[in-house]
Amino acid sequence: MSLRGEVCVVTGASGFLGKRLVRLLLEEEEVAELRLLDKQVQPQLLQSLEDCRGDTKLSVFEGDIRDGDYVRKSCRGASIVFHIASIIDVTDSVEYSEIYGVNVKGTQLLLEACIQENVVSFIYTSTVEVMGPNARGEPIINGSEDTVYQCALKFAYSKTKMEAEQRTLQAHGEVVHNGGRLATCALRPMYIYGEGCRFLVGHMGDGIRNKDVLYRMSQPDALVNPVYVGNVAAAHLQAARSLTDPQKRNVVGGKFYFVSDDTPHVSYSDFNHVMLSPLGFGIQEKLMYPLLLLYVVCYIMQILCMMARPFVRIVPPLNWQLVTMLNTPFSFSYQKAKRELGYTPRYTWDEARRRTVEWLASELPKERERIRAK
Repeated sequence: MSLRGEVCVVTGASGFLGKRLVRLLLEEEEVAELRLLDKQVQPQLLQSLEDCRGDTKLSVFEGDIRDGDYVRKSCRGASIVFHIASIIDVTDSVEYSEIYGVNVKGTQLLLEACIQENVVSFIYTSTVEVMGPNARGEPIINGSEDTVYQCALKFAYSKTKMEAEQRTLQAHGEVVHNGGRLATCALRPMYIYGEGCRFLVGHMGDGIRNKDVLYRMSQPDALVNPVYVGNVAAAHLQAARSLTDPQKRNVVGGKFYFVSDDTPHVSYSDFNHVMLSPLGFGIQEKLMYPLLLLYVVCYIMQILCMMARPFVRIVPPLNWQLVTMLNTPFSFSYQKAKRELGYTPRYTWDEARRRTVEWLASELPKERERIRAK
């Protein structure tokens, strides 16, 4: 099903995934208008899209997703919303009110705007972290949408993403003002990598400061399956095509789908090494500290930070949940997305790795210079 003639809204359009989806929509779909929503949209982004814009009208809406009037204005006359914008935080460094306001209230305002402004398709970008891992570090290997898993989410990030996802799926079938119905679905990507991934650059910087040796924070057997950003963008496009197809709309509407690809299953730390070893980086053979000691240190830091909280907010670099996430086997299959959305990875592992390594190679001199200048 083509999106030809549709008016599409992309929140978080200037972000890592948002930019990739925007370009894909312009390259493959003759949409009538593409609205780029973000707090700030750099002119360089618009200039970079001129080669693939064609006859599509590009509109920029800068503002705060917590502003109901701004959100409603951006949805007026639109037919499809891709909601990617969120605060990503795995160290609990962001105040809960801030992350809740953006991730949950912002999503709710956007859903309400869709109903008020007769938007009929809504794709929400969730995350694998709404599943866990739980505090006990119980593994999931090649899980599916039917996997049952006992988890009390600890991160504010995962809690707010789960609530926003639930609100999105509950809104499926809501009657919009002109009498039509809103169709929604949610995508749960694995850890996303590729050109523009700030986490990979962060690990590169840590490695530079450690004489080009990457820190090992994950045990080798804690296997996960990262997913390439180009494939995640392709999954969003397939979700939109499905929601606009009358025959598929009620099949996929109100559901969530895991998004992965054929990237080999590997630990987070070993994945960093796979990407950075062609640039001359090594990796520590063993964990920086024994796993039990890491947990003890995290517990002590948590107690000290709680004691200091009335006077000053201190965010430790590690916490119990982050150590658990980095050391728990946690992988999921994309087979349901393949069957129901028609999603298949656009990029092979070899191509995804090549593109990512080439980008990291271009970033390496800048990162070395930045660290030297400090």
